Amino acid sequence: MTNWSALSDACGSADHVPALLDRFEADPSGVWSDLMDHLCPQLDTVYAASFAALPRLADIASRSDGEHRRWVLLAAGAIMSCAPTGDDVFEALSAPIAILHQLTDQSLRETPDTETYVALLQSLLSFEGVEIWDRCLEGLETGEYEVDCPYCGVNLFIVIGKADCFAASDDYSLREVEKTPLHPLRPDEQEGLAKRLHDRTFADGQHVISRGVPYLFGRATCPDCGTAFSVSDRIVSRHH
Repeated sequence: MTNWSALSDACGSADHVPALLDRFEADPSGVWSDLMDHLCPQLDTVYAASFAALPRLADIASRSDGEHRRWVLLAAGAIMSCAPTGDDVFEALSAPIAILHQLTDQSLRETPDTETYVALLQSLLSFEGVEIWDRCLEGLETGEYEVDCPYCGVNLFIVIGKADCFAASDDYSLREVEKTPLHPLRPDEQEGLAKRLHDRTFADGQHVISRGVPYLFGRATCPDCGTAFSVSDRIVSRHH
């Protein structure tokens, strides 16, 4: 039995968290923001009560479906994305995390909306302890990342669009600018997480996302200094 009074959340004592979770179970979409304000503010800070809530979140997810379940999985995924790989929480909460992972895996196959799909895919990675990419896949849906050139340091837009994939150092949305094309991984070069994400998104029918993955893990060239670099390496560097 969890001693909530001995735990804290963003507002102090976690005494109120069980009641908050009750409200969340009844109305996940309506209470999601309130829950995150207490357990994972700004989606980047967690507390003892945050991890203590995971067994209840797994239970709620198990007894819900569709959109309600997805809101629960996104809440739990946001919390887990703040847990460093190898943290004791993965061992201490292995059972609820396994349930959340299984339900997320299932929900991905049932989610046609691209934005929600990418968010759930990040949740899936968070339950596996995959750092950085459990919160850095949104660019595959929005079509844009910002990185810095490893040589000259200029800020670059990495655009992974439906019609074009390129790097630019100026705001390409306002005027014509110099662009250098991105070079995607060839099928025979895909391995590890890149191959897994490509194959998974393709199998789930998320073909826009699947098409973007080889560019995300491919190479770009700085239009200012001509330096070639790995796109994924620069994203990881910016988020470390």
